[in-house]
Amino acid sequence: MRVLVVGATGLIGRAVVAELAPRHEIIRAGRSSADVALDITSAESIAAAFRSIGTVDAVVSAAGHVKFAPFAEMAAADYEVGLRDKLMGQVNLVLIGRDFIADGGSFTLTTGVLDSDPIRMGTSASMVNGAVNGFVMAAAIEMPRGQRINVVSPGVIAEAMDKLAPFFRGFEPVPAARAALAYAKSVEGAQTGRVYRVV
Repeated sequence: MRVLVVGATGLIGRAVVAELAPRHEIIRAGRSSADVALDITSAESIAAAFRSIGTVDAVVSAAGHVKFAPFAEMAAADYEVGLRDKLMGQVNLVLIGRDFIADGGSFTLTTGVLDSDPIRMGTSASMVNGAVNGFVMAAAIEMPRGQRINVVSPGVIAEAMDKLAPFFRGFEPVPAARAALAYAKSVEGAQTGRVYRVV
């Protein structure tokens, strides 16, 4: 398969590439240091990337940012960060990408453990992750041409714990390579509308 991995240079993206590359043609996309430039906050950038790539069999999104701050300090503009980036960026990958995905192809999006296990300063992440999960479950019943869509919700990634440990006390870290297996299950499997939780 030809698989487009968006956010391919991040912790999860690199692990997904390592997992899938032995079996598939991987096209790495990201804001920088990738095969194809793609900024998920820009519909024009997404469309240009798909036009340059052509038809693919699968799209994996391991991209998206949200604002982490105490709830008392969050304003509407702070929530807009995650809404424009991690939520609508991934939604737009699907809306634009569905015309470039082969019949029976798949989308795999990313949320995270905060969709169901919140932490302090994570209201935006919890909100956005829940919205992405809901979008995937609903879109799955209307995807065209046999296309599938799933989402992976990994726990805190072990390789990031040097920075994140103070915020995730008591959480069991998930190695990026183990999280990558859920993406492979989505890309290479047959299920749709699923939230794959890796904890």
